[in-house]
Amino acid sequence: MTLVQHLRELRNRTFVSVLAIAIGFTVAWFFYNDLYDILTRPYRIGLESLDQNQQDNAKIFASSVSGPFILQTKVSLVAAITLTAPVWLYELWAFILPGLHRNEKKWTVVFVAVAGPLFLTGVALGYYVMPKGLGVMLGFTPQGLSNFIDVSTYLSFVLRVLLVFGVAFEIPLFVLLLNLAGVVSGKQLGHWRAWIIFATFVFAAVATPSTDPVTMLLLALPMVVLFLLSEVIARILDRRRGRLSEEPNYDDLDDEEISPL
Repeated sequence: MTLVQHLRELRNRTFVSVLAIAIGFTVAWFFYNDLYDILTRPYRIGLESLDQNQQDNAKIFASSVSGPFILQTKVSLVAAITLTAPVWLYELWAFILPGLHRNEKKWTVVFVAVAGPLFLTGVALGYYVMPKGLGVMLGFTPQGLSNFIDVSTYLSFVLRVLLVFGVAFEIPLFVLLLNLAGVVSGKQLGHWRAWIIFATFVFAAVATPSTDPVTMLLLALPMVVLFLLSEVIARILDRRRGRLSEEPNYDDLDDEEISPL
């Protein structure tokens, strides 16, 4: 395939991706009220854990005349990119597919199939623990102080928490990628296990939006289990590569040349 053909294919696949996002944006725009309700539900649930005075003094507000319009645009765009991810990820995959070897294609399919569910699981967990975290943080509001939260700030906080939880669940997959690339081995992961588990708990303590240990454990324990699973898989892959390296390779022989066997 020539450079011009590559550029033409890139243009076509980019157009399909942008068109899908535009359609998703239009749909999300009309369902904005439902999306806003989903995004603010953790805040409303978090308020229920506070006393009546703190509830009355905690409000979400728009700080400018254009604030509601900008908010609707941001929410619709984020929803469109998220909901149309299968389309533009497929277009990206189809563009790079011809340049991959057969073994690389196989592993790429596996990783793409696993990465999506892992990310969504992390996002769902982040959404589940967010109300408790918001309740704890809003509970620090002292008597007589009103807690007015700009709606854009609140939206950024929600998206950041969901993104952190989603990406955190992808870390074991990243570890396996490093193993397949030959950067780390299963044996090295075993030597580093204690420090990695410790770092996982530190990360969970910083990333979770509350200070209680239960919320931290809800993030840390699944990450530890996923890391241990990735270590086991890395050791299996190391042993498999070790066996393959011991087998004779006759790929370099000419078609008319006889192998030693």
